[in-house]
Amino acid sequence: MQWLELTIQTASAGIDLLEAELTLNGYDSFIIDDEAEFHTFLETNRDYWDIVDEDLEKSMDGVSRIRLYLADAPDAMEEICRLRQLMQTLKEKYPGAQLGTLDIAMAQVRDEDWENNWKQYYQPIAIGRKLLVVPQWMCPENPDNRVCVRLDPGMIFGTGAHASTQMCMVELEQHIRGGERVLDLGSGSGILSITALLLGAASAIGVDVDPKAEDIARQNAACNDIYADRFTAVTGNVLTQQAQLESLFACTYDIVCLNIFADVIIPMAAVLPRFMTKSSLVICSGVLESRCDEVRQALEAAGLHICSMQVQNDWCCFTARL
Repeated sequence: MQWLELTIQTASAGIDLLEAELTLNGYDSFIIDDEAEFHTFLETNRDYWDIVDEDLEKSMDGVSRIRLYLADAPDAMEEICRLRQLMQTLKEKYPGAQLGTLDIAMAQVRDEDWENNWKQYYQPIAIGRKLLVVPQWMCPENPDNRVCVRLDPGMIFGTGAHASTQMCMVELEQHIRGGERVLDLGSGSGILSITALLLGAASAIGVDVDPKAEDIARQNAACNDIYADRFTAVTGNVLTQQAQLESLFACTYDIVCLNIFADVIIPMAAVLPRFMTKSSLVICSGVLESRCDEVRQALEAAGLHICSMQVQNDWCCFTARL
């Protein structure tokens, strides 16, 4: 079915007023894109994000709009004229309100466009010497016989596209020899746990504060034929819920991964030695170059020795041991 997407350009200060007026005039189904609400959402839910996609942030710069959808029927133009008249009426009704231009742009879309167009932005990504991150709906050619890490990237952060994730994956590729026990703190989509297991690790535990991540990581693991005998997904915070995560602290791990961000890594550094032996390795990423010194100091204060540091696109990744 064909639809008309009508985009009304407005301003953050006028979003609520415009939404209310549209509802009063019978438009009860629409999408709001607003930079101010986007940033408020991120700050309110800060504990649930490791890294916010920079392209996504840029795409929201200066954006304040409301999108409506009408069936592309013979009477659609009449409805569009009514909507344009309503916008003119609102300018006259609220002369002092910050409503923006209220200009209306129109585009044609189809049902299948809504469902599938986002998939065009995800393509296979070759990482390191061995790895290939593949959207789970694709079967790409793989002439180099790379290890395919299959994910549904539409579900949660952790698609393999970000430099911090790629650096962690390269470190796993270099250090997995076979049979390792892996702990993945801030596991998100489960990409690092899944990568470690596909490279030969014996088991992995993914821990994330977001309850949604637990099911999503399991689903992504299943896409790679990895199940509960090798992968465990857990919801919790190792800083504030140590009693609830007692079984986690009762074990040590060969490799501990943290792909989070500096403000979480710094307090978490003191806990890391509890998961480690002298032969264990910590792979720590999600750190902007401007925060590298702070993170390094926190790791060293916890008794860790920095073995190496990678830098890619302004992000840092540390590898450390006791």
